[in-house]
Amino acid sequence: MQELILPILTSFLIVLLSTPSFIKIAELKHLFDDPSEDRKIHTRKIPLMGGMMIFAGTLFSFLLWLPINEMGVIKYLVPSLLIMFFVGMKDDIIGTAPVKKLAAHIVVAFIMVFMAEVKLTSLHGLFGVREIPEWAGIMLTVFTYIVVINAFNLIDGVDGLAAGVGLIASAVFGFWFYYAGDWTYAVLSFSLAGGLLGFLRFNFNPAKIFMGDSGSLTIGFLIAVMAIELVEYDPQLELPKIIDNISKPILSMSILVYPLIDTIRVFTLRAIKGVSPFTADRNHIHHRLIDLGLSHKQTVIIIYLFNLLIIGACVFAQRFDPSYSFVVIMASVILIIQIPFIIKPKKSA
Repeated sequence: MQELILPILTSFLIVLLSTPSFIKIAELKHLFDDPSEDRKIHTRKIPLMGGMMIFAGTLFSFLLWLPINEMGVIKYLVPSLLIMFFVGMKDDIIGTAPVKKLAAHIVVAFIMVFMAEVKLTSLHGLFGVREIPEWAGIMLTVFTYIVVINAFNLIDGVDGLAAGVGLIASAVFGFWFYYAGDWTYAVLSFSLAGGLLGFLRFNFNPAKIFMGDSGSLTIGFLIAVMAIELVEYDPQLELPKIIDNISKPILSMSILVYPLIDTIRVFTLRAIKGVSPFTADRNHIHHRLIDLGLSHKQTVIIIYLFNLLIIGACVFAQRFDPSYSFVVIMASVILIIQIPFIIKPKKSA
């Protein structure tokens, strides 16, 4: 049990104790998020780059509690993490063109695919597909990295949303890896979960600090690695009954359901309008919930519960055929996300 508690506690305390000092530094150095843009929800200047604390707490806790004989993928994961962090940091300070951020995402994806070999090779029976061609696996994996990293970047639009969804995802991944006996990814998952829990103390509405791209890109990258590693967990290794029958591809998608479905929806709408998929707007589901009159707290709690509901449905569906379960769960998700757009917003007085 200490493999679970120590990483969480370490990163939690680092972020909890260091963030107040960073907020003061950000205020002194005028490192604020600009509320003047039309798509912004907040109306006051709020310190930015809280992702530094998440990055530092997670990395320190992970390296401290990682089993000493477990190196392997770490050789490539840490440099890739540094790339994502510094690209996000640059964007927070002076801005970065979307094409340059995309290039960084592709570089990181190629490092993880070709050097670390963290890539998809099978769909594990989903729709009858098991082993997939190597070229298809590489393309699917690179696409997964890019989409998941961008997904967490895009949902960071409401106080506590990206941090809370990231906390849920990393905690669920952590428990899965813990029960599977994969200590490297269990420690990584719980280190990130602890850091996000500490950060939520200051990022939950009313937010005292934002994570910025340095935080969202860091979270997105680590979650993408966890999702791929869960799907690709060695099928030859015996799993405990509590997780043995759960479809790994469906579980990964269920854990990431809100970031993925919101990103796919927004990118599709932008493509229909003929604009760049990276153009910022207010077409996200969380923006719609705000427009319906919900507060930041109510919005993020609804999304948290939605995320947990879909994960619960995935666990319940382990008794059914994976393909059938996937279709039912996806159909339910698509129907549920239409609800905010059917309801008419309240007219302002």
